[in-house]
Amino acid sequence: MKNIAIFASGAGSNAQKIIDHFRGSDKAAVTLILCNKPGAGVFTIAENEHIPSILIEKERFFKTDDYIQILKEAKIDLVVLAGFLWKVPGNLVQAFPDRIINIHPALLPKYGGKGMYGHFVHDAVIAAKETESGITIHFVNEKYDDGATILQERCTITPDDTPETLAKKVQVLEHKHYPLIVERLLTL
Repeated sequence: MKNIAIFASGAGSNAQKIIDHFRGSDKAAVTLILCNKPGAGVFTIAENEHIPSILIEKERFFKTDDYIQILKEAKIDLVVLAGFLWKVPGNLVQAFPDRIINIHPALLPKYGGKGMYGHFVHDAVIAAKETESGITIHFVNEKYDDGATILQERCTITPDDTPETLAKKVQVLEHKHYPLIVERLLTL
């Protein structure tokens, strides 16, 4: 049985889809949820799903190996970023080489980097009059949105799309593909 840790900062819709995907599985399960935002919706998901959760303390996250120890003690096989807004520190990336993945709501390398998350991405894509957007699932390295791409999926942007309607199209792709990629990586 493989153990998945999810790092999130918000409501946790991708976390819920991954939990649902592995419900009843004998291959893997989400066994730990970590979040850097007190009161975030992902904590409610963790409580409802009876999954242990931890509030990440910024100073400890960036200046110690405490969270590496927590992940290792929990025998985590894969770290999944699901709307986690902090850059992962190098010591954590090095402790889990090619075992930390992220999903980005655009077709990287476009519309990535510091500050490019959520509605900021969709606003920029619409403002640039792009004809397509999508998701990029990638490995995490020491830079924002820079790790090797695992999968990109696209959606068409129509002239009447708004950042809000684009966000919904992208979220459909996220919910469909992220759990499948998590499963695939755990079987490698």
